[in-house]
Amino acid sequence: MSGKPVQEFDGKVFAAALSTAPGVYRMYGADDALLYVGKARALRNRVGSYFNNTPKSPRIQAMVAQIARMDVTVTRTEAEALLLENQLIKSLTPRYNVSLRDDKSYPYVLVTREDWPRIALHRGPRAVQGRYFGPYASAGAVRDTLNLMQKLFKLRNCEDSVFKNRSRPCLQYQIGRCSAPCVELVARADYDQAVHRAGLFLDGRSDELTHELTGEMEKAAEQLQFEQAARLRDLLTSLRSLQARQYVDGHAANLDVLACAMQGSQACVLLLAFRDGRNLGTRAFYPRTNGEDSAEEVLGAFVSQYYAEQSPPREIVLDREIPDAELLEEALSSAGGRRVQLKWSVRGERAGYLDLARRNAQITLASELSSRSAQQARSEDLRDMLGLAEPAKRIECFDISHTMGEATVASCVVFNEEGAVRSQYRRYNITGIEPGDDYAAMHQAVERRFRRAVEEGGVLPDVLLIDGGAGQLAQATAVLADLGVDGVLLVGVAKGVERRAGHETLVLPDGRELRPGAASPGLQLIQQVRDEAHRFAITGHRGKRQKARMTSKLEDIPGIGPRRRASLLKHFGGLGGLKKAGAEEIARVEGVSEALAARIYASLHGLVTAPTPDGRGSG
Repeated sequence: MSGKPVQEFDGKVFAAALSTAPGVYRMYGADDALLYVGKARALRNRVGSYFNNTPKSPRIQAMVAQIARMDVTVTRTEAEALLLENQLIKSLTPRYNVSLRDDKSYPYVLVTREDWPRIALHRGPRAVQGRYFGPYASAGAVRDTLNLMQKLFKLRNCEDSVFKNRSRPCLQYQIGRCSAPCVELVARADYDQAVHRAGLFLDGRSDELTHELTGEMEKAAEQLQFEQAARLRDLLTSLRSLQARQYVDGHAANLDVLACAMQGSQACVLLLAFRDGRNLGTRAFYPRTNGEDSAEEVLGAFVSQYYAEQSPPREIVLDREIPDAELLEEALSSAGGRRVQLKWSVRGERAGYLDLARRNAQITLASELSSRSAQQARSEDLRDMLGLAEPAKRIECFDISHTMGEATVASCVVFNEEGAVRSQYRRYNITGIEPGDDYAAMHQAVERRFRRAVEEGGVLPDVLLIDGGAGQLAQATAVLADLGVDGVLLVGVAKGVERRAGHETLVLPDGRELRPGAASPGLQLIQQVRDEAHRFAITGHRGKRQKARMTSKLEDIPGIGPRRRASLLKHFGGLGGLKKAGAEEIARVEGVSEALAARIYASLHGLVTAPTPDGRGSG
């Protein structure tokens, strides 16, 4: 019985039926996988251009040949189409789009959104409510900025647990770097004003800030508030000395310089950032080009996607003209609430910065490609060493960590062809085993990871490394056999003589043992993955052990249940704060009597007190 033939997609007919309105189009393959997302000034013209007889690059030809269907979304303006395109590329990651890789490690300056906002360095997902300024080139640049913020605006940087439990100002107040909002030595309105000014400074709007401060200083002087006027004068003097650090055309530098270097389909975009005369350093990005070999297209996609997430400066200097530059200017200006200019034909200081960015982009890309080449050589040597048909695309490694059987934690790290995939790392708290039983711990961790993969259809590694010898390897082998998992090569990594690196023995399930030696690139890759698993396990174990020890000290005190324990820790900001408190201060916590406070104090300080009414002592 023959099935009905699949009707081929007729792009010319589809395009002819579209309107000439702006919008976004999406291309799908036969398996309904998204191939490409694009924006259009006129949908009919842009979509039709893919199916006419004009010459096209091999990448576009390959993409068009796979189209099984298309759909479109009409927008009111081209700027709306640009914003929607960026959102779809980021959320759907189409196969043929150039995409900026997400990297949560970029450091930011965070000003929290709360009654008394805190200013701090932030990395990772933006889970905390507040304003994020950056990203900065390095954590050092953020710390320099925080140092300035504390000197200029005296904002707090302490954690909430400390802030809420202060009874007197800390050292930061004494040295003039904080206005002590913890004990309300500053009025709420004055503190809010300082937060507003810090925001202007971090936004690169120092001219506006300077104008505002000048007006307030003159007003204070007219009202004979000379102390206030003197404070504002000193702040203005500090700001102007900072602005004097770097000028472009006589104005404080406030711009981004971008250069794109390419070798084949590998790209590096280098960002050189200045804000209010401060050079924030450089940062390199490696967009996924997905076969695109035009530096103009790559840089254009980068600008579009990067500044959809980050606040752009007034001026962005590029090392080449990019497509849809006018549209990007319009969209960025509209989103930022101020005019943003894209420039690529520049002279003077800007040309010097552009040359610096170009050279750094080329050097950085060459270094990255060299590193990737070394990684590829390691993968190929590992393939030959283990007898694989092709280099492993995914390697996982398990390690167990504990101290004399206490707080056992297992780690699972993941590496792909490009290196560590930290977003897919996992830790497992091991329970229900005899303390120190590494075999049972390994069995439990591997079973939990692969049972879930089997039940949910998850991805499996090509190579699974087990930190240990034949015993640990046997546990993992048994788990995969019980779950019916095939196609995963198991390798035990046994430590060498005197635990010396390079002398490891690789144990295979069939009983063979390999000793590649320190010069083996394949073994170097295994060491890299194993060491990362060990580091990740140790970090988790230490955290678990510390938490357990802190909690157990309170749990061992008669009369302390979960609710009182939580109240005490919250009131004092943790066990450290509780240990510093006297019995009288502990008794002020709701639900804690003087007798119980005495027992808590005695227990935390190793003292002996009289037995409780039920006959149990607290010492």
